[in-house]
Amino acid sequence: MSRPALPLALAVLLVPLSARAAEPLALQCERLFESRSGKLLPARTVVVRDGRVAEVLEGRVEVPGTRTVDLAGHTCLPGWTDLHVHLGSQSNPQSYSEGFRLDPVDFAYRSVGFAEKTLLAGFTSVRDLGGEIAPHLRDAINQGLVKGPRIFAAGKSIATTGGHADPSNGYNDHLSHLIGPPGPTEGVINSVDDARQAVRQRYKDGSDVIKITATGGVLSYAKSGDAPQFTVDEVKAIVETARDYGYKVAAHAHGTEGMKRAVLGGVTSIEHGTYMSDEVMRLMKQHGTWYVPTLYAGRFVAEKAKVDGYFPEVVRPKAARIGAQIQDTAAKAYRSGVKIAFGTDMGVGPHGDNAREFVYMVEAGIPAAEALQAATVRAAEVLGVDDQGVIEAGKRADIVAVPGDPVADIQRVLEVALVMKDGVLFKQP
Repeated sequence: MSRPALPLALAVLLVPLSARAAEPLALQCERLFESRSGKLLPARTVVVRDGRVAEVLEGRVEVPGTRTVDLAGHTCLPGWTDLHVHLGSQSNPQSYSEGFRLDPVDFAYRSVGFAEKTLLAGFTSVRDLGGEIAPHLRDAINQGLVKGPRIFAAGKSIATTGGHADPSNGYNDHLSHLIGPPGPTEGVINSVDDARQAVRQRYKDGSDVIKITATGGVLSYAKSGDAPQFTVDEVKAIVETARDYGYKVAAHAHGTEGMKRAVLGGVTSIEHGTYMSDEVMRLMKQHGTWYVPTLYAGRFVAEKAKVDGYFPEVVRPKAARIGAQIQDTAAKAYRSGVKIAFGTDMGVGPHGDNAREFVYMVEAGIPAAEALQAATVRAAEVLGVDDQGVIEAGKRADIVAVPGDPVADIQRVLEVALVMKDGVLFKQP
């Protein structure tokens, strides 16, 4: 390369992805999943211009002024949304010591790879429910500096003292006294006033959604995995303050009483829901509360609980007991008519394996078409957005394609052949 050409070449390489013009494309799909109805449509051509779906044409046709992407034998679907991920981490046998040995920048570098794996698996949007790295990763992706899904970030989860998201759980006396008890700034509350301050701090930090840990959790360094950890008044204070900023509230919850308080307090969604009772299901239907089962995480922790040394001994019995229950709960909730949306709790398991949740949902008795709706149009409802989750003119050009018919064979979702986000192809046959 000649010396004068080198600066120009470098300049092209350094242009953020978001600044590069997306070329007009015509995706010739063998069939198209219409997410509003849950039906498969015969051959369609999806025309994409300027990051949006321009039109959807019947048949596989040539469109002047566009580049054709031949998807013969493939089904096109709206880009999937995983409503429960943690892109800043990934479970491993050293996870508990890494929090003391690694710096935030180490986790940030890891998150870049996790984000790209998630996108290439077909997930064009995610809701990151807990992690201080996520808002910064979101911004880097939006600026086109790294590849990844669109992120709706909670930032630091809100907990009570000793609760599932208390960052000081497991500290010895020396560290506890050195650091001092965490408060609302760190996402730990013990009153209605604290609750309001914690939400306002999340606003200050740039969060998009609020996450609370309404009960104990499986992987926290604490004995109980299901005890309630907020009062109804505290939950209401969080929800009301969140509403001031246009936020929705997701509630991690395994135990029945904690779920009941979260639903009565007005949260948008219950995550995990392991010991969901008939009463809680009735309340969720009455209040319109969504359920995000995270079956993958339940299966993963139950399996790893059998491995000596993978989890600390205080965690291991919780993982074995709670993890094995979630799929049965999801089956019962579906039969009861509770609204279900898609989420994996990925970060508990390996990022990029998110689509396996579809398989587990179908195993739980949820029809494949409804599982696909849970990750598309239903997920958009949970997020409160109306420009994604469907393939329609004027909507975001977030599209995935898989070989064959995923409604007839849900395993096809594990073979993603094309990923488009905002009209840009990140993967294609």
